[in-house]
Amino acid sequence: MATTTTCSVRSIGQEREKAGVKTERGRWSAFRWRPRKKQTQTSPIPIKQPPFSEFIAASPLLPSTGLSLPSIAANLPEWISLSKTLAESLKLAPDRSSWSGSQRSRVFQYYLPVFFWVRAQLEDKKAREIAGSGSPSSAPLVVGIQAPQGCGKTTLVAELETLLASVGLRAASVSVDDFYLTFEGQQKLASEFAGNPLLELRGNAGSHDLALGAETLERLVRGEEGAIALPRYDKSLHGGRGDRAPREAWPVVAAPVDVVLFEGWMLGFRPVGAAKAREASPHLPAVDAFLEGYERAWDSRCDSWLVVRATKGPSCVYGWRLQAERQLREASGGKGMTDEQVKDFVDRFLPAYEAYLPGAAERGPPGSKKGRVLVIGVEDDRSLSREQPGPPRGL
Repeated sequence: MATTTTCSVRSIGQEREKAGVKTERGRWSAFRWRPRKKQTQTSPIPIKQPPFSEFIAASPLLPSTGLSLPSIAANLPEWISLSKTLAESLKLAPDRSSWSGSQRSRVFQYYLPVFFWVRAQLEDKKAREIAGSGSPSSAPLVVGIQAPQGCGKTTLVAELETLLASVGLRAASVSVDDFYLTFEGQQKLASEFAGNPLLELRGNAGSHDLALGAETLERLVRGEEGAIALPRYDKSLHGGRGDRAPREAWPVVAAPVDVVLFEGWMLGFRPVGAAKAREASPHLPAVDAFLEGYERAWDSRCDSWLVVRATKGPSCVYGWRLQAERQLREASGGKGMTDEQVKDFVDRFLPAYEAYLPGAAERGPPGSKKGRVLVIGVEDDRSLSREQPGPPRGL
């Protein structure tokens, strides 16, 4: 019968020591069984998010819009409802929890505060009319929007239209670009000011049909019922030099409307006189002389003003215009300006920015009044600047 021999780790070690084999007791001790420490699963520490009302109230525009944390909290359901309208219009995901930080800021801290400011401006206008004559007029609120080229003003205007419509208010949008001279008119202007690069192409004061713009604004402001055709300009024609779109392509709005959104890069610029204009460019005095007619024909129609400022100056316009023109070429099958033409085009605007922006920051647009001007500072990626410029110093 086989005999079974048992031994322990300890006895093996002793036998090895008797045989003169060096051992490491610590090494053997490592094999001794020890109870494993029980690992407890800990839940990740939740990141405390500020209440949603506080996120909205963190908008750098809040001090200028008249909004407050209590008013936001009390009206939060409308903010949420309007954000869904914007999400659909901007093609964002329906679930706002999946939005990026920049998307949330764009909707809740930029577009919606501006919308509420515009609606408050309309309410204030009606209140002034009731106080003055006992009843509100049918004339719309005209909001002048002064903003550099490519800063996103076209998108801002489109979303304001969408938001106003969602609360039952009718809006019409027009741009100073819609009132450019026809291609033939541009050619004539360039011929009359031969050698002046600022009037060779569309853009600066002098290259617009002031009468067409004044007539269109007058029809909108009268508040009479009827269909009003709004001129449109096709920038892709004639190799990017542009021309007025055929009349059958003009959109038609049913008047009266509640709000007119009138935007343009040089809307509200004040003339500075020939001597001051010449400091920016020897060619600018001719533009400055034309600018005097804009205040009478267009600027005087505006009740309130939105002013967008590029915090890093007009140098951002190069990148913005390049992006916009590339998108235009894609949408129009290759029509439009090349990158080199865009740079040359923007160079013709810089003297006007240099001459007129300081006055705009100091005094505001012509006829602007305290409480009726909202200044918005944007970075080169078009996001809101955390430190806003505030209202014009003269108001």
